[in-house]
Amino acid sequence: MNNTREVEVVVTGAGQAGLAGAYHLRRSGFEPDRDFVVLDHSPGPGGAWQFRWPSLTYGKVHGMHALPGMELRDADPARPSAQVISEYFDRYERTFDLRVRRPVDVRAVREGPGGRLLVETSDGVWSARALINATGTWDRPFWPRYPGQETFTGRQVHTAQYPGPEEFAGQRVVVVGGGASGTQHLLEIASYAAATTWVTRRPPVFREGPFDEGAGRAAVALVEERVRRGLPPRSVVSVTGLPLNDAIRQGIEDGVLDRQPMFDRITPTGVDWKDGRHVDADVILWATGFRAALDHLTPLRLRSPGGGIRMEGTHAAADPRVHLVGYGPSASTIGANRAGRAAVRDIRRLLEREPAAA
Repeated sequence: MNNTREVEVVVTGAGQAGLAGAYHLRRSGFEPDRDFVVLDHSPGPGGAWQFRWPSLTYGKVHGMHALPGMELRDADPARPSAQVISEYFDRYERTFDLRVRRPVDVRAVREGPGGRLLVETSDGVWSARALINATGTWDRPFWPRYPGQETFTGRQVHTAQYPGPEEFAGQRVVVVGGGASGTQHLLEIASYAAATTWVTRRPPVFREGPFDEGAGRAAVALVEERVRRGLPPRSVVSVTGLPLNDAIRQGIEDGVLDRQPMFDRITPTGVDWKDGRHVDADVILWATGFRAALDHLTPLRLRSPGGGIRMEGTHAAADPRVHLVGYGPSASTIGANRAGRAAVRDIRRLLEREPAAA
């Protein structure tokens, strides 16, 4: 314990949610390194964006909302989003002097003495009176399990490892997943691959017309209701549907976005359905999303019987010191900004009510 460093707030993660939280801490009078610290395990600025595949250009990004206090202007839509957003986050960190420490792995958060939280990391232990957890989902890609999966002799790749469409030239590719990533992968791969097959558990829902503020609030409310009940959050996209833009329309017309029901079994050479149908495959690409990276919070026992963390606003219902920003309804760029502000407001109230232990 002699090497434990004390601050008022630890922020874990320096993606959109973590930087938004750090910005609002700074604006509220908290000083970096003295009152709060931002810990990020990535090698550089950019959050999960820095790991996106090169063919995901900035112009293809859906709904990237600016960080609070600094707009992202004049970005070249043809440049990879990983470069554009990483550079933007880097400027942001320097402009507001957020002093992000990286690479630092947060290994566990547990109860400490005097009502404090102990944040155990690869760079020592921090003691804090509150935590803004903004660790996102990128580190926890979800791989579904199907009978025969271990027998497949081809490649299995997740969106988190997607290398770009050129890697699939001349190959037969089964793409699993009905979200934005799955459709983007299909539309990119189709002109390179020998054949593509698209399978999803549920029929995809395409959304026509503008997505106005009222529709956005309704979608967020559906996700928020789940986390309020302690259920694992669904993504906002899962309740909004996919925008029916020109590229999607063309993909449907060309037969690329020809959705098939989920297969029942994986074989050494492809996938099978119970009706006897078989599709040969060289690659299965799992565009099956991510889960919240929250294992380091396990010692606090925050999970409810429903499998998620029951939330009240931005904090865990079981522990008002622990704020999950970018979790559930705030798992969007604009949602993360708002949640960062709300979390800091609640933390200020909490710390004013509970003076630091002597």
